[in-house]
Amino acid sequence: MPEARGKPRAAVPVETADLRLIRIFLRVVEAGGLSAAQSDLNLALSSISEKIAALEARFGLKLCKRGRGGFSLTPAGEDFYKEAQRLVATMEQFSTRIAGLSSQLPRNLTLGIVDTIITDPLCPVAGAVALFAERAPSVHLEVITLPPGELLREVIGQKIDLAVGSFPRAVLGLDYLDLHDEPHHLYCAQGHPLFNVPDHDIGIDTVREHRIIARSYWAARDIRIFAIAAPHATVANIEAEAHLILSGAYLGHLPAHFAAQFAGRLRPLRPDLLSYAAHFQIAARQDWQDRAAIRCFIEALQQTSRDLMRR
Repeated sequence: MPEARGKPRAAVPVETADLRLIRIFLRVVEAGGLSAAQSDLNLALSSISEKIAALEARFGLKLCKRGRGGFSLTPAGEDFYKEAQRLVATMEQFSTRIAGLSSQLPRNLTLGIVDTIITDPLCPVAGAVALFAERAPSVHLEVITLPPGELLREVIGQKIDLAVGSFPRAVLGLDYLDLHDEPHHLYCAQGHPLFNVPDHDIGIDTVREHRIIARSYWAARDIRIFAIAAPHATVANIEAEAHLILSGAYLGHLPAHFAAQFAGRLRPLRPDLLSYAAHFQIAARQDWQDRAAIRCFIEALQQTSRDLMRR
């Protein structure tokens, strides 16, 4: 496909379909290649390649080199990238202004989140709230905290507009948009019999001899690895679990960022064997792209999440 640098040609009107292709192109460039952008775009590699090819055909430009040699922009692609950035920025500014004027925007937006994520350095909620307040200043924001399963039920029931959390099971009728992973370790506290036992002397059989906590929404995951019939205690949120662990009588999983505030009082047991990553996502009804306020907040979450992971 010939590059059009320096050759005047008829202006190509930008259509709605072009904007989606342009946004995909921007994500690919920002990620550093097609493969790196897959998880962010939630598209197959072949689909991303087809969309980039469609964008090149649409504007008559060779935008990038891709293949075994890696990904790189052509000179025309570098210019196109800069212009695309300006276009998207202008559109976002327009959307921000219209958000404050449009009577179609709802007066309220309800966000549901799981508990104790405020200490997670990759949690995008605070940054997204700041962006949303700027872009949709007339919308009243309500935030509620519930366990993951209840959040999904509330989204399905249209009692909340979107949810952020790690969801043990998917509910049909919702879209799930990836954010980040949250490491969890199995902890014991000072006073527990295992607190001073070296890791090399601790195995699953050893742990099984002690009281184990399960979260009501993740009970199967929490006890499956230990092959026990039932947990010795059940909690509905992370803070309740921390209380039991800090008693020195129980073992349980906690997010690493949350447990860090109890350094010296808590100890992770066999991270190589007993740790896992909780995958955080946005859950929203499948028509979220047609709802301006929800779309605005989801885009703010995604933008903030990308920025945090680049730091």
